[in-house]
Amino acid sequence: MVFGIGVDIIEVERVKKKMGTPLFKTRIFSANEIVYCEKYHNSEEHFAGRFAAKEAFLKAIGKGWSGEFAFSDIEIINNELGKPEIVLHNEAIKIVESKNIKKMHVSISHVKEMATATVILEY
Repeated sequence: MVFGIGVDIIEVERVKKKMGTPLFKTRIFSANEIVYCEKYHNSEEHFAGRFAAKEAFLKAIGKGWSGEFAFSDIEIINNELGKPEIVLHNEAIKIVESKNIKKMHVSISHVKEMATATVILEY
């Protein structure tokens, strides 16, 4: 049964500008996400896609950004086939467990100017 659905879209240029802000990258993204994104020549598209996925997750969980946990506690990884998956850490795990969420689905798309993500959470 669906608990929540979240969708987000962001301009790649907006994320690219934020990357110049001290500590933005390490506050928002995990070390694994940074390594993954930076291996691409168009890394800002990949960062923007992950940022959109984190925002979509917050919408799906029904929390919005409340500061209860670090943005980097929502980690977007790719499995061995390249499919994106959500991995949670620290307080983010506790929130999902408290809502009895059993499955998390994420889809990310990006082009030169825009990135979008959809998250579906299931009981």
